Amino acid sequence: MASVSLTPSPDADSLADLRRALGEEAARLGFAACGVAPAADNALAAERLGQWLAAGHHGEMEWMAARADHRQGPQSLWGEARAVIALGMSYAPAGDPLALAIRPDRARISTYAQGADYHDTVKKALKALARWLVAEAARRGFGDIGVKVFVDTAPVMEKPLGQSAGLGWQGKHTNLVSRSHGSWLFLGMIYTTLALPPDEPGRESCGSCDACQRACPTNAFPAPFQLDARRCISYLTIEHKGPIPEEFREALGNRIYGCDDCLAVCPWNKFADTAHSCRAFLPRAELAAPRLADLLTLDDAAFRRLFSGSPIKRIGRDRFVRNCLYAAGNSGDGALAGAVRALLGDEDAAVAEAAAWALQRLEG
Repeated sequence: MASVSLTPSPDADSLADLRRALGEEAARLGFAACGVAPAADNALAAERLGQWLAAGHHGEMEWMAARADHRQGPQSLWGEARAVIALGMSYAPAGDPLALAIRPDRARISTYAQGADYHDTVKKALKALARWLVAEAARRGFGDIGVKVFVDTAPVMEKPLGQSAGLGWQGKHTNLVSRSHGSWLFLGMIYTTLALPPDEPGRESCGSCDACQRACPTNAFPAPFQLDARRCISYLTIEHKGPIPEEFREALGNRIYGCDDCLAVCPWNKFADTAHSCRAFLPRAELAAPRLADLLTLDDAAFRRLFSGSPIKRIGRDRFVRNCLYAAGNSGDGALAGAVRALLGDEDAAVAEAAAWALQRLEG
């Protein structure tokens, strides 16, 4: 966002003062958490990534392996980076994310996807904060600094960086856990050439708790702090193309996009104050508890209209309806059989196969 030039090294007090102002501006822009991490590559995180990829736990997410060298750390991606500003925006839900588990006629959409697309909301705030930092650094005599912003679309290891910046720690479910915001933070990063003072890293505080491991419907955790994405419902409903393996279909229940189970049961969520939640992520009424019967009738145009501005739009109508058919098959609701039968001849082979599976369950 800004050109890069060598700048004089500011004194520690001046940098600390800028760091305090940065936190205040981040809060004004809607971020619930702000920390600074060193930009040096993280050898341990890189080693764990290599082991995860070697085990094939990334499944069809080939983009994880394609730029693994850039995921070694910030300076592997941008050699001029001297600090990373890690930001967290809260989407802590007001209600119980698992409440719809007993409503098989309804579809369960992951909490993070019931409101606005976090990519757009977080990136807009990140860009505003980055512009502020460039201008403020110049005003304070630090020179022309460089910045780059990232939200989940570049080879950036957000969770290890969030831990290094003191936002929390990677829990046994592998997601970031915050003492103040539980498991409900969207992460964004600003890389900068300005050597801001780093914060104390977060310390792992899961203790003996294994609630997230026990809650997983598909046993996607081979061990604490390890995730086999190929068994994860979020991966299966969002990333996986084609038919979902039969061994997982019943465990999907009525989850049609993502899964909140391992996040929702984390005891640290009791400290998550919804007053810090960004209003952009409040659930849209039509996505909070949608009827399966309505979703099964979506064609491509209707799907695009319904999910305009939603992260769900990126998986497309076919994969979405495929997921809805598995939920219909698990519902035990014979009233859905007509809508399911209408999809037996769908142009998408995975949709047609899912319809046959669901109809057999409903009529069997």
